[in-house]
Amino acid sequence: MARRSQERGGSSESRASREPPLDPEEQARALCLRLLTGTPRTRRQLADAMRKREIPDEVAEHVLERFQDVGLIDDQAFANAWVESRHRGRGLARRALARELRHRGVEAELVTEAVGLLDSEQEEETARALVQRRLPGTRGLDRDRRIRRLAGMLARKGYSEGLALKVVRDALAQEKETDPDGTEPWAGEGELDPWE
Repeated sequence: MARRSQERGGSSESRASREPPLDPEEQARALCLRLLTGTPRTRRQLADAMRKREIPDEVAEHVLERFQDVGLIDDQAFANAWVESRHRGRGLARRALARELRHRGVEAELVTEAVGLLDSEQEEETARALVQRRLPGTRGLDRDRRIRRLAGMLARKGYSEGLALKVVRDALAQEKETDPDGTEPWAGEGELDPWE
């Protein structure tokens, strides 16, 4: 049986093992194309991936230059899209966005330009929306605990302490104006008190 498969050109070796190995430049191009197909990447992310595959630095640099020349790698476009997506989707502030971009290897001046797309008013508006979404979940807690919880949530998203406290205090003051007697909104009128 093994003899028949060998006569027909088959063998126990896989076809891939019989093909000549790709040269380093072909490996680098194939790796970059595969990585860029899934999701946009920065130049440094691609360079790191090639380094892990032990592709020589001069070959990696040549391939990265070529990909950048034809527009397949564009760190500024990546940074701009990242800022737009993460601010809108996760409510992250400029500080958190800058940290994420630096972590992905985007150069400092490109980071500055990308986070500059968000202005202070837009950032404050997003912070207010985040607090309004979380505010109902803190009802029943004392005021200081509510402030700490809500301001902490904003701080984790990169908002400054000053802005976080201002937004939280404004939201609590507005809540008190709309509910001046301090009753919880879910405590309906005419409900029976179980202790009576």
